[in-house]
Formats: sequence, C-alpha cells, structure tokens
Amino acid sequence: MDTIKILEQLDRIEKLLRASKTVMSLEEASEYTGISRSYLYKLTAKGEIPFSKPRGKMIYFSREKLDQWLLSNSKKSAGELKTEALNYTFRNKKRFF
Repeated sequence: MDTIKILEQLDRIEKLLRASKTVMSLEEASEYTGISRSYLYKLTAKGEIPFSKPRGKMIYFSREKLDQWLLSNSKKSAGELKTEALNYTFRNKKRFF
C-alpha cells in the first residue's frame, strides 16, 4: 500500500476514535465540530455553548451537549412546512368553511 493511503486511513481511524469519546477537550471539540479553537473559546467566554471547567483551567465539552447545540435552531424544509400546513388545514376544517 502507498504510504499516503496508509496515513489517510490512520487519520480516519483516529477521528473515529475521538468521536466516540463522551468528554472532549477544547482541541478535540474543535476537530469534532469543525469550529476553530479561537472561535470555540470565544463561544465559551460568551456562554453561548455548554462546557465544563472543573478546576478553573481546562475546558471540557460533553459530546451529547455539543450535538444538541449543533442541531439547535434547525430550519424545516419546504416539504415539512407543506405537510404541517396540510395537517393544520385538515384538523381545522370547520373554521374555514
């Protein structure tokens, strides 16, 4: 096998192992979310992202809370909105006629 391919596979394996951790450091959370370390630190300073600082020095993140934060404020697709509108119309038929 080519050395480059081996290194790429090793990198993918390392990323999978990091993603399976339940608690992550700032650097690991940065890699996991794709957010730069400096911006992630700014988010913690503003209190906009859930984190822990057990002894006042190191910042840690819960993978579960990070996932919830990343998926917050989701937008519905046009199909979902259309389905909701139809369901609402059928439920409230009496009001319209």
